[in-house]
Amino acid sequence: MDRKELIEQNLGLVHACANRFRGRGIEYEELYSAGCLGLVKAADGFREELGFAFSTYAVPAVLGEIRRLFRDGGAVKVSRSLKERSREAVKLSEKLTKENGREPTVTELSKILGIDCFAVSELLNISLPPVSLTASDDDNERQTDVPVPSGEDAIQDKLALEEVLKALPKKDQTLIRLRYFKGLTQSVTAKKLGMSQVQVSRKERAVLAIMRKKLTDDYSQSAT
Repeated sequence: MDRKELIEQNLGLVHACANRFRGRGIEYEELYSAGCLGLVKAADGFREELGFAFSTYAVPAVLGEIRRLFRDGGAVKVSRSLKERSREAVKLSEKLTKENGREPTVTELSKILGIDCFAVSELLNISLPPVSLTASDDDNERQTDVPVPSGEDAIQDKLALEEVLKALPKKDQTLIRLRYFKGLTQSVTAKKLGMSQVQVSRKERAVLAIMRKKLTDDYSQSAT
C-alpha cells in the first residue's frame, strides 16, 4: 500500500482521535486538521519491517499533534463518561481476577468489552495514581515522582514503538514486551524477571510514562 492509500484509508482514525477531544475548548475542525498532519507524518515514517500495523504507529502521531493544541492551555481533562467506562473496566478486571485466580490480560478484557486493546489500556490507566520511578526497587530508597498520564494521554497497548523501546534498559524492554506484546499478566512477568508483582506494577507504569513522554516529545520536535 502506498503513502496516499495509507492516508486515505485511515482518515477515520483521525476522526476517532479528534472526537475524543470534542468540547474541550478547541474547534473540531482544528482538532481534525492537526490529526491529519500527524497522519501524514506517520505515513511518511512508517516501515512495515517494524512488525506492527500502521494504525498502531499512526495513533500516537495523530494524538501527538492534537495534544500540541492543548499545550498552552493546560492538561486535557477526562470526561465523566470516560471515567465511568474506566470504573466498569476496572470492576470487570477485579471480578475476573477473583474468578480465575489471576489478573486478566488486555486481550481477554478486549474480547469481553467488545473494544480494541488500545481502548482497554486507556480505560485501565485513567484512574492510576502517580507512581514513582526509583533507582532501586528498595522501597526505603529515596524516590523521584514520575506522574503517569491519565485518560486519553495514557500509553496504550502496543504503542511501544521499536525506536522508543530500543532506548530503554534491556530489563525494561523485556518487561514491556512480556506485558504488551505477549500479553502476560503481571504475576507471570514478575516470575520471569525475578521481581515481585508490586515491583512489576510500579516499574511498568513508570516506564510507560517515560515512553509516552519520549514519543510525544519526538513528534512535537518534528512539527517545529
